[in-house]
Amino acid sequence: MSPEVVIIGCGFLGEAAAALFSARGHRVLGLVRSPESLTRLTGVPFEAALCDVTSDASVAALTARLSGVPLAIHAVSPGMGGEESYAALYRDGLERVIRHWSPLRTIFVSSTSVYGQDDGSLVTEESPAEPSRATGRILREAEEIALQAGGIAARFSGIYGPGRSYMLRSFLAGEAVLEEGGGRWMNQIHRDDGASALLRLADPGIPVGVHNVTDDTPATQREVYGWMADYYGRDLPPVGPVGMARRRGVTSKRISNAKLRALGWAPRFASYRDALALIAETI
Repeated sequence: MSPEVVIIGCGFLGEAAAALFSARGHRVLGLVRSPESLTRLTGVPFEAALCDVTSDASVAALTARLSGVPLAIHAVSPGMGGEESYAALYRDGLERVIRHWSPLRTIFVSSTSVYGQDDGSLVTEESPAEPSRATGRILREAEEIALQAGGIAARFSGIYGPGRSYMLRSFLAGEAVLEEGGGRWMNQIHRDDGASALLRLADPGIPVGVHNVTDDTPATQREVYGWMADYYGRDLPPVGPVGMARRRGVTSKRISNAKLRALGWAPRFASYRDALALIAETI
């Protein structure tokens, strides 16, 4: 039987979304790039297959099966790649998917890094999205491809979840610093809340366009590390310089999820603090 939902990039977020869609009765096909990733998906409650969106031949090989698929979710990840990987996987990969498969509805998993604001301002979907980094500009190009195809650009804030929290790992390893005092605003979303947001945005009745996917509680870096310090009974990290190695640039803004909430979605974890005890068990 043909799938109703194809998830391109069945990694940390994509696998959780695929499992959720499957649990809701949808026929799901999850696509990964490597045989190792495909092996990792052995036993999942949905079908999995190989597809490399950087290859025209690989995408075209699935056209007979996926042409006109009701929903395609482009949730790829460049890993540690830079500008070239972003272009190949996000922009060019999405263009191939839409050109070959003509999905009826497309959701592009983007990032709130496309917002370049650094003044702590409240950012909505109507705010300017003018990233300073080339990777962010490539994400904007990919968003335009999705939007011009009548799809959705889902701008995710920093994703954390079971076994994954960069900030918590840094804190526990004693490597965390309060950058210039820790006043920079952070925005995060639990992986499972991100998956439930994709399920909501998949509803054909939801208007196409841009939607922020983030929790209810923007917090400063000092606040987030403060929650960790309170939980573990430790001191706050020391004050240090800004980490300039970040691929997506250094910004400070408070992302609003009001538009998505108005559509009936709400995160299970309103803040990182609410999920900390569960996350701590997996790190």
